[in-house]
Amino acid sequence: MSQSNKYGAEQIQVLEGLEAVRKRPGMYIGSTGSRGLHHLVYEIVDNSIDEALQGHCDNIKVTINKDNSITVIDNGRGIPTGIHPKLKKSAVEVALTMLHAGGKFGGGGYKVSGGLHGVGVSVVNALSESLKVEVKQNGHVYEQSYQRGKPLSDLKIVGDTNRSGTTITFKPDHEIFEELEYDFDILEHRLRELAFLNKGISIVLKDEREEKRTEKYCYDGGIVSFVAYLNKNKDPLHDNVIGFEKIKDEIIVDIAMQYTDNYNENIYAFANNINTTEGGTHLNGFKSALTRTINAYAKKYNYLKASDKNLSGEDVREGLTAIISVKITDPQFEGQTKTKLGNTEVKGIVESIVNDNFYAFLEENPSVSKIVIEKALTAARARQAARKARELTRRKSVLDNTALPGKLADCREKDPALSEIYIVEGDSAGGSAKQGRDPKTQAILPLRGKILNVEKARLDRILNTETIRSMITAFGSGIGDDFDRSSARYHKIIIMTDADVDGAHIRTLLLTFFYRYMRGLIDEGFIYIAQPPLYKLQKGKRIEYAYSDKEMNKLMDEMGRENNIGLQRYKGLGEMNPEQLWETTMDPETRTLLQVSVDDAIQADEIFTILMGDKVQPRKEFIERNAKKVKNLDI
Repeated sequence: MSQSNKYGAEQIQVLEGLEAVRKRPGMYIGSTGSRGLHHLVYEIVDNSIDEALQGHCDNIKVTINKDNSITVIDNGRGIPTGIHPKLKKSAVEVALTMLHAGGKFGGGGYKVSGGLHGVGVSVVNALSESLKVEVKQNGHVYEQSYQRGKPLSDLKIVGDTNRSGTTITFKPDHEIFEELEYDFDILEHRLRELAFLNKGISIVLKDEREEKRTEKYCYDGGIVSFVAYLNKNKDPLHDNVIGFEKIKDEIIVDIAMQYTDNYNENIYAFANNINTTEGGTHLNGFKSALTRTINAYAKKYNYLKASDKNLSGEDVREGLTAIISVKITDPQFEGQTKTKLGNTEVKGIVESIVNDNFYAFLEENPSVSKIVIEKALTAARARQAARKARELTRRKSVLDNTALPGKLADCREKDPALSEIYIVEGDSAGGSAKQGRDPKTQAILPLRGKILNVEKARLDRILNTETIRSMITAFGSGIGDDFDRSSARYHKIIIMTDADVDGAHIRTLLLTFFYRYMRGLIDEGFIYIAQPPLYKLQKGKRIEYAYSDKEMNKLMDEMGRENNIGLQRYKGLGEMNPEQLWETTMDPETRTLLQVSVDDAIQADEIFTILMGDKVQPRKEFIERNAKKVKNLDI
C-alpha cells in the first residue's frame, strides 16, 4: 500500500486545547470577517449579562481602545479564582483555556444563560494576539495575561479591593482576522438590544479612537421601551405599548406590542437574549394566541357575525410591532443556524399567557380594541382584493411561456440553479443587455420608470402595479405567505441599475419590495446587485475599466497620467454597447456581484422605515448623520 493511501490511527489529528479554534475559527464565531470580529465582543458581554440574569451585575462597560483592542468591565461576582479540584489550575485559567468549561453545564452556576454554545471567553482568548484578565474577588485583585490563548504566567494577586467583577481586555489577532477595525454602530446596536431585553441593566459603550464617543443604554421599561424605540419613526394607532411579563413553570415570558398604521408586521422573538431569527415554539404560541384572542373578541362584540369567516393571522398582525422574550433554564435550539427555539412546552405556556392577558387588555380598553379590530378587518378586505390580483401573477406551469410578461427576454435553460435574470431600468439599457447576454442562462427583464414605493402601500395596490406584477410572474416563486422556493425560476436575481442617483433610488425601491414582500428570495441568497464600472480609461488600443475612484486613480498612475489618457465617466448602462456591458458587468468569468443578505432584521426594518417611510425628519437626520460616509456623490 502506498504511503499516501495509508489511513490509520496515526493519521487522526488531535487538536488540543484551543488549537482547534485557531485552525477553524469560522466554526466558533461564524467568520473571520467583520461579523466574527464583532462577535468576540458579544461573547464576553454575554458572560456579563449572564451574571446580570442571576442578579449579581447591573453595570457593564465596553470600551473600544485607541489600538482597536476591547475592554469589557462588569461588576458581577468575578470568574472564580480558586484552584480547580481536578485540573489543579485556577478556575480563571480553566475558563480561558478550555472549550465548554464554564458555569452553564449543569454545575449549578447559572439557572438561565444567554451564551449559546458556552465557549465564549476561551474562544476569544484563542483568537486574540493578547488578552489580559483582571478579577476582583475575596478582597483581592487577581491578574493573568495570555498570548494567542497561552498563559504567560499563573494567576497572581496584584492588589486589594472591596469590590467584585471581571475586566477583560483583548486584541484580535491579525493572523486570524481579515479586518481589525471595530464599528461603533454595529456594537451599539447589539448592546442597546441587550439593555432593552434586560431591564434596569446599565451598559456603556465608549470609543477612545479619533472621534471620541460615549453612549449609555439603560431601560427600566425593558421590552416595552424596545417596542416604543422600534416605532419611533412610525405612527402608532394607540398611545401606550401593551406589555405583560409572567412566570409559568419556571419559564419567564415577557411580551410587548403596539399597532402602527404601517402595512407590515415586525415581530421579533428572543430566547435567553438570543434573537431566534428562525422563530420557534415561543413565536408560534404568540401568533396562534393573538389570532384566536382577536377573533374571540370580535365575535363577542359583533365586529364579526357568527356566519363571517375568522380573521386570518396575516390580518391581525398587519402593522403590529411586537417583541416576545422568553427565558428558559434549558433552551433547545435547532434550525440551520441554531436560532430556532424547539422547547415544545413553551408554545402552550406562551399561548396561555397571551390568551389571558391580551384578552383582558382588550376588555379593559375598548377604544384601542376597536382600532385594532377595524385595522384587521380592513386588512382582510384588502387581502380578498389582493387574492384576485395575485392570481394574475401565477403561471400555469413552469414550461408555459404564455403567462410570462411581454418585456421579458427569457433564457433557454430550465434548471433554476443555472438560470439568472437581470432586472434592468429602461428600454435602452434593456436593449444593450438583451444583445450582450448569454441567452442560454441569462434572462433580461427591463422595467419602465421607478417602481411603486411599497413601504407606503398595501398588498392589493402593489399587486395592481404592472411593473411589480411582471417581476412576480417572471420569478415564479409567489409573494408573501405564498412564497415557495421550489417554484423560483432563477436562483440569481440581479438588480442592474445606472451608477447615478436615479439608479441608486431604483435599486433602493427594488430592495424595499424584496425585503417587505419577497423576503424569502433574500433569505435564500437569490438577490444580487450588479457592479457596472464607473469609468472607462483608454490609451491607444488599451482599454481598462474602473469600478471606483480609488481603482481609477491607480490605473491613471499605472497608464501614465502625463499622457492625458481618455477618461469616460459612465452615468448609465445605455452608454455601453452590448460587448462592453457583457465584458464589464454580465460575464460570469469577470463580473463582480454583491449578494444581498440581512444580518440584522431589526436594523434593516429601521433603515427601510427611515428611508422609505412617510416621515421626513428622521430621513433628514439620517442623511446629516451619515453625510461623511458618502462615496459617490452625484452633483
